Amino acid sequence: MKYRVLTVNREFGSGGGRIAQTIAKELGWKLLDREIIDAIAYAAHVDSSHVSKYDEHVGSWLRRINQQAMRSAALAAGLELREGSVFDAEEMVKLTRKIVDEAHHEGNCVIVGRGAQCILQHKPDAYHVFVYAPLKERIIRLRARLEKGANVEQRIRTVDGERAKYLQEYFGKNWCNLHLYDLMLSSGEDEEATARIILNAMKEHPVAVAG
Repeated sequence: MKYRVLTVNREFGSGGGRIAQTIAKELGWKLLDREIIDAIAYAAHVDSSHVSKYDEHVGSWLRRINQQAMRSAALAAGLELREGSVFDAEEMVKLTRKIVDEAHHEGNCVIVGRGAQCILQHKPDAYHVFVYAPLKERIIRLRARLEKGANVEQRIRTVDGERAKYLQEYFGKNWCNLHLYDLMLSSGEDEEATARIILNAMKEHPVAVAG
């Protein structure tokens, strides 16, 4: 059996999202990052700004919602909230689980964050990675991405704190628990090299067989 799914979890500013994108492109797999949020926004029939409050990290995906992509992802996962249903954090986690489970069922996808490493923890054909980086490198990356004058170190603490709290509150897991991952590595200065290491690790690491 070969790995069919890769989950990538990352410190803010580690380049994990771009690394996931590189790997998905190399393998010819689907990338599920902002697409997960798009599908939830469509399925829940709520304003995207409301959905954003419950995402593990709020990013620029709000400006790039594609209606057809949302509709396709939501319908593929069998998602449709009943009229009058209340959308809250618990509902978002429920919808996220359905989307991640459906993505695993279809296979050949890279899933970024959103607790996927917990949802698919016991799936032998899912490989789980955590990407981190030295604070200095994270600050350099984020200074080029964030608005001018942003307090980068404070933003790092806030976003990482939100991601850790999300995992603890809704999955009962410590975000940095090494037992959640098959590989934990620093991206350092070279995101391309990090992507290659992950690809090689997936090829060389034997797939667990359920007993």
